[in-house]
Amino acid sequence: MRDAALLCDEPRGKRVRGGGAEPNLRYDSERMKRHLYLLCGWAALALGAVGALLPLLPTVPFVILAAFCFARSSPKLEQWLLNHRHFGAHIAAWRDKGAISKRGKKAALLTFIFSIMISAIFAPWPWVLAPVAALMISGTWIWTRPEP
Repeated sequence: MRDAALLCDEPRGKRVRGGGAEPNLRYDSERMKRHLYLLCGWAALALGAVGALLPLLPTVPFVILAAFCFARSSPKLEQWLLNHRHFGAHIAAWRDKGAISKRGKKAALLTFIFSIMISAIFAPWPWVLAPVAALMISGTWIWTRPEP
C-alpha cells in the first residue's frame, strides 16, 4: 500500500521546501483565489460603508457583492452579512429572486434624476447625452427586477 502511494504521479498536497516534492499548484491557486475574494469582499464592504455616508454612492449593491465574495472565501463573514439586521434581507431577496425593494428602486430613481441634472448643468452638449443614456438603460433594468 505504501509503495502504491510512492508510484502515484500526483502531488501529495504538502509542500516540501528546498526541493524533493513538487509544489501542489492547484492548492496554491485555490488559496490565492480565496485570498483575492476575501480582499475584494472587504473592499466592497468598505465601499458600501462609504456609500452609507455619501448620497450618490449606493450601499446595498456593494454589500451584496461583499456577500458574493465572502461566500467564496470566508463562510463566517458570509453568515455575518446574511444575519445582519439591515442588509441580510436585501442579500437574501437578491439571491433568491433577483429582487430589489420598492424603496431601493425609488432611491435609485431619485439618484438618477439628480445625476442627470448635475450632468446637464456641467457637461457640454453632446456629452450630456452619455450619462442620460446610461442612466436610462440601468434605470430600466432596475425597474424590471421583481420586488420581494
